Amino acid sequence: MKRIDHLIQSTGRRRIFGLCCCLVFLLGSCENFTHDVDFNKTLLNGYWISGTLYEYYNADGTGYTWDVADDVTEEEAQPFTWTLEKATLTQIHQMEMGGNVPKTYTVTKLDSSTLEYHDDYGKYYTFTKVR
Repeated sequence: MKRIDHLIQSTGRRRIFGLCCCLVFLLGSCENFTHDVDFNKTLLNGYWISGTLYEYYNADGTGYTWDVADDVTEEEAQPFTWTLEKATLTQIHQMEMGGNVPKTYTVTKLDSSTLEYHDDYGKYYTFTKVR
């Protein structure tokens, strides 16, 4: 009987040890999901389109956006300033009536033809460079 109790206790310890190892591995691998990629901000320069939404990025950190679905033209576009630090794209939108609205996104892809980013609320965007 003592041998069976010892075997049960030993098996339980192994399971707990295994679970702890798995937990340590999983928590340690969370670092793999952070977006510490350093994207080349010069690739942002130019016109980007996602459906009816357009964004234009100047090399000097300014830009503007408009949505033709809202019957807004490029001439009526909303200006913003932008920064790209590693994978964090920040746009500060300048409102017509005064005030600024910051928007922060995590860039997941940026190359010469594609821009992908998302916000913290689950909204994902995929843009194609048009010029």
